[in-house]
Amino acid sequence: MKAVKILLKVIAWLFVSIIVLVVGVFTAARLHDGPVGPLAGGSFTTGSPHTGDEPDWSFVRDISEVQFQSLNPERSRTAWIVEVDGRIFIPSGYMTTTLGKIWKHWPYEAEKDGRVLLRVDGTIYERHLDRIQEGEILVPILAELGRKYIGGNVPMEAVSSGNLWIFEASAPRGQPPR
Repeated sequence: MKAVKILLKVIAWLFVSIIVLVVGVFTAARLHDGPVGPLAGGSFTTGSPHTGDEPDWSFVRDISEVQFQSLNPERSRTAWIVEVDGRIFIPSGYMTTTLGKIWKHWPYEAEKDGRVLLRVDGTIYERHLDRIQEGEILVPILAELGRKYIGGNVPMEAVSSGNLWIFEASAPRGQPPR
């Protein structure tokens, strides 16, 4: 009986320790300049604001991940990026899975307020995320997504089923496109 009590105390202590560790990691990530791996991070504190004309986004074809910070709520995360015809897109997969429903909050937040700061190689660009659910542009976006990240085709069904959300990261409203 005494051994069972000791075992239960050890299990309780381990459980509390794990909870404290997880809460500590998430809290530290929120105070960090940008995301920490797959964990959402805090507001950007470093980077140079982009000035001048809209850039030629073809340079992101060789970049696998970028960071972006939503303005409402103020959180940052790491994401894939795809460039097609001078336009850039940020995908969010696993939206209909249990893990996606638990983990993926930013796409829903972006639908409400798409204002973001995009940080690429230390430069910060003001952008607006707009979800794309249909249209011919999805064909080359899915082809590039498959080439760059998947190593095969991404079916249109991924978008039409709601499992894959695609956002265009365009110049903020009121700013002229390139």
